[in-house]
Amino acid sequence: MAAVGGESLGGKVTDTGVSVLTAQGSAAGQADANAAGGAGAAVKASKEYKIALITMDSIDQHWVTLNEGAQKEAEALGVTVTFMSPNTKDDAQQIECVNNAVAGGYEAIMVAANGPDAISSALKEAESSGVKIVYVDSPANVDAEATFSTDNKAAGRTAGEEMLKAFKDAGVTSGSIGIINVNAATDSCVMREEGFRSAFEGNGFTLLETQYGEGDAAKSQSIAENYITQGVVGIFGCNEGSTTGAGNAIKASGKDGIIGVGFDKSDAILGLIDDGYLLCTMAQNPDVMGSKGVEACVKALEGESLGGTVTDTGVSVLKK
Repeated sequence: MAAVGGESLGGKVTDTGVSVLTAQGSAAGQADANAAGGAGAAVKASKEYKIALITMDSIDQHWVTLNEGAQKEAEALGVTVTFMSPNTKDDAQQIECVNNAVAGGYEAIMVAANGPDAISSALKEAESSGVKIVYVDSPANVDAEATFSTDNKAAGRTAGEEMLKAFKDAGVTSGSIGIINVNAATDSCVMREEGFRSAFEGNGFTLLETQYGEGDAAKSQSIAENYITQGVVGIFGCNEGSTTGAGNAIKASGKDGIIGVGFDKSDAILGLIDDGYLLCTMAQNPDVMGSKGVEACVKALEGESLGGTVTDTGVSVLKK
């Protein structure tokens, strides 16, 4: 199985690192910093392969951007990529998408697993039918040709360290911190939380019990408002919806001194950073995941062995 976070069972791990950028100057820097990661030079497809892209949902900007990167690479390589993801994070719907891809004659599937276990049986069946599997963002517990994702644990720790720096600058040495996650099954977000928590070991802060908002901004805002009522000094959001909800709650509270740190990049999040309601966000590079994922699919379909390579596509710390 290909694993993320610097660990690979038999696969090579490539790390593209972390960069710190301003929110307004992020796009070009991210592309330059992370374009080097991946499986090597592009290989023009010998035929118009059909590739299915199945992410956790089709709504979050993260997945929309990943699809944009995939479509751009598909056009360059002369293949077809179909974005066929559920509208919401749901294991049963994602499994149905995998089954539909196999039934539809797709030769490769790029997938971001909602949970590492739930989708595994469906992927094994796809693989046994000759379908090539490539992971983008979040792997399942099934061997794949290659994986392109963020080292989520390391990035989560970076988020915690950024919050600690802000506390130090403000002279804050203790207090409680709220954590908003998606759910307890989404491995990528669980790793982010683990990394974030590890940054506070041995410090004088209390990390409260994690609350789950299913990646929904409105639900996450409600959770964050409850945290603020409890007097937290900081809130960490583990994905786009969680982060947006946290920032909106801090904004609505009218309170100064609550440090909000999160994950992913969207116009809403960048606006909250620029307005001072969020300190920063860990911006992944989903476009790189998408483009490198398509490239890997084509290479595998052309008969090249990728050896289960795991590529860390990196994060950028976006600040005001």
